[in-house]
Parts: sequence; structure tokens; C-alpha cells
Amino acid sequence: MLRAILMDFDGVIADTEPLHFKMFQKVMAQEGITLTRKEYYDQYLGLDDRGCFTAVFQSQGRPLRPQDLDCLAKTKARFFKEAIAKEVALTPGAEACIKKLASKYTLAIVSGALKKEVSSILHRGDLKKYFPVIVAAEDVRKGKPHPEGYMKAVEWLNVNVFSSEWPLEPSECLVIEDSPWGIEAAQRAGMVCLALTTSYPHTQVQKADLIVTNLKEISLAGLEKMSTKC
Repeated sequence: MLRAILMDFDGVIADTEPLHFKMFQKVMAQEGITLTRKEYYDQYLGLDDRGCFTAVFQSQGRPLRPQDLDCLAKTKARFFKEAIAKEVALTPGAEACIKKLASKYTLAIVSGALKKEVSSILHRGDLKKYFPVIVAAEDVRKGKPHPEGYMKAVEWLNVNVFSSEWPLEPSECLVIEDSPWGIEAAQRAGMVCLALTTSYPHTQVQKADLIVTNLKEISLAGLEKMSTKC
């Protein structure tokens, strides 16, 4: 039985992946590192900010002290905050889909973005009220593809929404993702995963249980059919 839908944020709800890339590219350039769009999408998109910086510096054979990593992450967060104040859009069908899903299921967000970034965009679209739980980068020790974020979402939903008499189980959750890392995280958590091709082509998200182009294609009837896997 399907009882909750857990959604990634960047590339699923908000069209922010291009902005994240630009801000990473900007910070890397200041460090004398060239980051191409192909490199970012092929190797780093599914990582949170700290994971991305760590992986890029490792690929360059350059050491990265904890205090330097903190500085890079703060700089990128500042650049991103300035950018989303000027330009950010929801993905096609996001607002209508969220309202439709919330009419039947409990929703949560599991994202590698910072909580203040997620909340800022949701508030702007008056959508935060639909998500009683948001698990962000600072809430986990291990980012995707590790399942910690999705497991924590279930834990928090059981504290804030579901009763102790009938707690939510991972097998009763459906995840909406857009990256190979996110799909792996969801499935390692024991959840069914629906993938969008907003960030990657069909061939790179083919391990998902169902693939659609964007949120416009999601219907309650379709989810009911998928729920037989739950």
C-alpha cells in the first residue's frame, strides 16, 4: 500500500541544476580548476555541495583541508542564494503535481541541497505547506547514493505525521528522482522509484521502476498501479 511520496528537489521540483552547475563552475574557476558541464552531469550532479568539492579536488590530486572545504561550500551557497533571488523556476507541472499528490498522499522532500535553499524556493511558490518533512544536506552524514536521507525521512514522518500504532514503512513509500545516485539511494532504502528525464536521458535512469519525462505525466491512477509494488 502506498502511503507517502518522497521527492528529490533539484531537477524534480525546481529547475535549479543548471544554476548549481554555474555556481560550482564559478567557485572552481577561482581555485584554478575547470569544470565542464559534461563532467558535472556525468560525475557530480547527484552529490551534495561538500561531496562535489571533495570529489573534484580528489580528481585533481589536490588535498582539501576541512576548513578549506567549509570555505568553498559557504562561497558556493552564497553565490547560489544570490542567483536564485534573480532566477529560478519550477519544473514543468511541478505546482499542479504537488497539489494533486498532496490530496491523497503524505509528501516529503529528500534533497542534497541546503534546507534554506529548498525552503526559500518552496515559500516563493507557496508550496512548503505540502511538505511536513524536508531532509536536506545538513541533516545527513552520507549523501546519495547512500540511503540515509530516505530512511531519515521515514523516521521523521513517523514522528510528525504517522501514528505509532500504524507507522510508515519504507516499502510503503514511492520516491520521485532524476539522477542515478538518487535512484540507487531510494532502492537501497527499500522504496519503489519513479524517475524523471529532466536531468538525464532515459538510458541513465533505466534502473528506476518507472520513467516519465516530467511531473506533468504523473497521474494518481498511474501511481495506484505502481503501488501494487509497494
